Amino acid sequence: MDLMQILTIAVIILFFAILVLVFIYWQMSVKSKKEKDTKEINKENKSSKTTASQGGYTKLSVFDFMEFDKIEDNMIVQNNGTRYLMGIECEGINYDLMSEIEKTSVEQGFIQFLNTLRHPIQIYTQTRTINISSSIENYNKKVNAIKDELDRKRNQYNKMLQVGGYDKRDLEEIRIEIARQQNLYDYGKDIVSNIETMSLNKNVLRKHYYIIIPYYSSELGNNFLDEEEKRNMIFSELYTRAQSITRTLFACSMKCRVMDSNDLAQLLYVAYNRDESETYGIDKALRAGYGEVYSTAPDVLDKRMKAINKEVEEKALELARAKVDEVKSEKEKIVEKKEQSFDELVQELATLIIKENKNYVGKDVAKEAIKRIKEEDTKEKEVEADVKEKEKTTRTRRTRKNA
Repeated sequence: MDLMQILTIAVIILFFAILVLVFIYWQMSVKSKKEKDTKEINKENKSSKTTASQGGYTKLSVFDFMEFDKIEDNMIVQNNGTRYLMGIECEGINYDLMSEIEKTSVEQGFIQFLNTLRHPIQIYTQTRTINISSSIENYNKKVNAIKDELDRKRNQYNKMLQVGGYDKRDLEEIRIEIARQQNLYDYGKDIVSNIETMSLNKNVLRKHYYIIIPYYSSELGNNFLDEEEKRNMIFSELYTRAQSITRTLFACSMKCRVMDSNDLAQLLYVAYNRDESETYGIDKALRAGYGEVYSTAPDVLDKRMKAINKEVEEKALELARAKVDEVKSEKEKIVEKKEQSFDELVQELATLIIKENKNYVGKDVAKEAIKRIKEEDTKEKEVEADVKEKEKTTRTRRTRKNA
């Protein structure tokens, strides 16, 4: 191999080395540019979020910081349906006021309860301020009903005294009933007054005890079930566990019950709105439309169509009523006209019957009968004329006398 060939090979190798270095440099420059662009985008997003928070609004959902998704079928759903909770509400017992035998019985029952547990539970205690506004409202309604009954009895008693003629025994019974109603009314007012005074004390607290039972959908172990079947099986399992705990706690002299959806909503409402729940309970919140995020008005054309349909219906009813009254009035006029010409119609019909049967009764008899019918008609008309003339004369005399 001569010197020219060696130099040629060296130049070719150097050329390829330069190409490789250029390619590596280009790749590194592109990568650094991408990283720089990504940092700038993140910085812009961060600044936009900061601006949004400073502007008084946020794009985060309220459910992002709440520990439940929804309440369904007396269960609390968590983690997109992977965890379900069912609650049991328990009434507390005063252990210190029990005798030694009762304390021993409660301890043995609690030991039995712990030994029968085959799944995890959570004991939750919630302290609430006693809100007796609903009780005061119910008492006021009852007291007002008693007051109405008392007023009615008093009015009845006063009317009986004014009319008179009633037995003293009946009056005495009503008087005693009025006195009884008055005492009942005064007693009810005192109770309401005492309860209202008690409600002013915001330091009256009460503890509520709950047992929370969890269940994970992964415990089913069957992925071929649809959502409805899974929910039914989970509810059945949780309810069975809740009933088992309720029966075992009954041995500890504790009264327990499985909570429904409303009870669970009340529990969560107090937990997330501890201050507001003292004066603004969930029942008032629901009645006030607390769960309604927004409302929409009906479409303008729909409202107009509804108004037109209503107007058409009213006009149609009015027209139908007018035509019915018109037909009734025409029939009434016909009946009245027939009543006025009743005698004439009878005489005409009698004359027609005689004429049709003159061959059977005889022509002379038929002629005489028709003559007498006409004479009788003439006499009746003369009598009616005399009566009308006398009535007219009497009205004229009365008018002159009054004048």
